Order: sequence, then structure tokens, then C-alpha cells
Amino acid sequence: MAAVPERDYDLIIVGASFAGAACAIAAAQYGLRVCVLERKRDPGLKLHTTGIIVKEAAERTWLNRVPAELVRKVERVRLYAPSLRDLALQVPDYYFLTTDTPNLMRWLAREMLDQGVDLRLAHSFTEADRAPHHSRGAWRVPEIGRAHWLIGADGAKSRVAQRTGLGAVRDFLYGVEYEFAGLELREPDALHCFISKSLAPGYIGWATQSPCGVQFGLAFRHRPARTGVPDIDALRRAVGGRLGIPDTLAPSATRAGLIPCGGPVAPLARNGAILTGDAAGIVSPVTAGGIHSAWQHGWAIGAAIARHLRDGGPSPETVAERAAPRYRIKRALRWAFDHCQMDWPIDLLLSTAPMRWAAEQVYFGARPQR
Repeated sequence: MAAVPERDYDLIIVGASFAGAACAIAAAQYGLRVCVLERKRDPGLKLHTTGIIVKEAAERTWLNRVPAELVRKVERVRLYAPSLRDLALQVPDYYFLTTDTPNLMRWLAREMLDQGVDLRLAHSFTEADRAPHHSRGAWRVPEIGRAHWLIGADGAKSRVAQRTGLGAVRDFLYGVEYEFAGLELREPDALHCFISKSLAPGYIGWATQSPCGVQFGLAFRHRPARTGVPDIDALRRAVGGRLGIPDTLAPSATRAGLIPCGGPVAPLARNGAILTGDAAGIVSPVTAGGIHSAWQHGWAIGAAIARHLRDGGPSPETVAERAAPRYRIKRALRWAFDHCQMDWPIDLLLSTAPMRWAAEQVYFGARPQR
């Protein structure tokens, strides 16, 4: 097969998940030449995300175009203490969207193509050469071409960050999720969240109804000294009967991976290289929710590059740094969860007004913490 000639682009994006897609679509809307590299041949394979979209992203971003058959509205949270006593939480007019995540990612790929993005599937990023004095751009990716900017949207272990000397994510959760195709929970209109230091130190377990089945997961704070993986089967034995997940039912799919939990990396951008999404650590340190923040940040970068090239707007690197959420309050809560987590206070305080208020702030807070 003949090699594809290298081309000139305004930006090359590595990674076709939410942040990468947002950056690509935003830039393409301004008529920029955009190339996206995605190592998977199918964007819906080997996913590390539950794909839960908060109301703000569902209504105020490009994701409001997602086909109805790919999402399901969930309006309540049921929070379980270690004793399995539970607290029902709901805020008027607030909701989450669970998704058929594999097909959502395929839809995003089609959206990029429809906007004129050069999407290269089954193409891994390995190297990039700095070419500061070259008339055709600052970065060259072998066999792809040159671009003014190189965007790393390639996950928590970003190769772009490694190759360009940008900051690396160092704090992680490790999660495992089962999917049960075709199954329905006994209470399908709630996001079920389980607190247990013994099973999920530093995080939670969860179960939710998606458009195509049930997602059931568990994560804990990843540490080099902690061996093994989250004991999702122990959680299933403890709560499966209550949720309506039969003991004998085998999962139809399993996902696992690292989730950033330490806030934005530093440096996040310099010399024409910019990180976004998981690669930049743009994930809530408390809830591990990242789709809305990643979409906003990726979109801000794509728009900033266009305005800089067209109108002499601010440096995209500066915009990327300023647009990154700082999560100051949530990082403090992350520290407390890492160092002070105990089961008995949760059991004792679950039904109190302060606990309800704190839980509602975590799950339904309208503005990202900075």
C-alpha cells in the first residue's frame, strides 16, 4: 500500500474521545484544517468511561445533538452507607444522561467527519518533532504532517505529554465496570452509589441503568503500594440482590482503567503543545466526572486556536491554562477522602441535614469547583 503523503494542518489532535472531539469540532466550525489521530480502529471499543453526561453538558454543548436512542434520563441518586442504609437525593429539574457509550463514541466520530475533520482511525501517535522555524508549522508528526499546534487528548498516560515535556498525571483512581446487556435494575431511574472503605477506599461503587442494560462498577484510590484490583465481585455479592442483578448472570462486557483524580497537570501547555481531558487531569477529584469539563476545555482550545490564527486573539496556550478548572474545593475533599475516610461517620450521619446538603453539592452542584 502506498504511503499517504504528509499534509499541512492547523492542529493535530491525538485522541478522539470527548475532549479531542470537542476541540476538533470547535476548530472545524471556524474552517480550520484539523486532523485527529485515534489508535483504535473502532472508537467504541475498549472504553474506560461510564459515559454519564450531566445536565449542563446535555443542554449547553454539542452533546445536545446526541440521538435520543443513545441516552436515558436518570433524575435521582440513591446513596448507600456502608451498612446499606440509603438516602434518596433529587434536585428539581436536574438529571443525568446515561448513555450507550460505545455507540455514542461512534456518533462523535461521525460528527467530526461531517464537520470536515480528517479522522485517522487505527493510527497510534508515537513521535512528534519540534520545527519552530519551519514555515508550515511548529510540530511534525511522522507520516501525518505538520501543524501549528499539537493537542494531547490521549488519556491519563498521555504519550503527547511524554513527548513534549508537558505535565504528567500522577494521582489516579482505578476502576472496574461490568455491563449487563438487556438487564433492568429494580429501581432503574436512580444512580446508585455505594460508600465502603473496605471495598472502595477513596472512592465508591455504582450501578445505573443505561439505554442498553446495566452498568455496575467499583473504583478505589490507586496507590503503588496497593496491589490487586477493586473487588467488584464482593460488591456484587453484597448489593446485587437488592439491585436486581442475578448472581448467576455473567457480564456482557468489562471495562477497567485509571482515572485522574489530582486536578490539572502543570505545565498544561507550552510551545504549541496543549493537553486536554484526562491527559490534562481535567476530571473531578471527588466524583471522577470529566465529560462536561473535558468538553468545555477542549472546545475552548479549538476556538482559541481559530481566533488566534484568524484575528490575532490570545495565545491558545494561555487560554488553555486559564480555562482549566482548578477544583480547589474538590481537591480539598479528595485529600480528606484519602486521609480521613471512615465508615462509621457515614452510617451515623447519613440521614442528617448536613449529609444531605453535602451529597447534593457533590452530585448536583451547578458550577464546577475552581
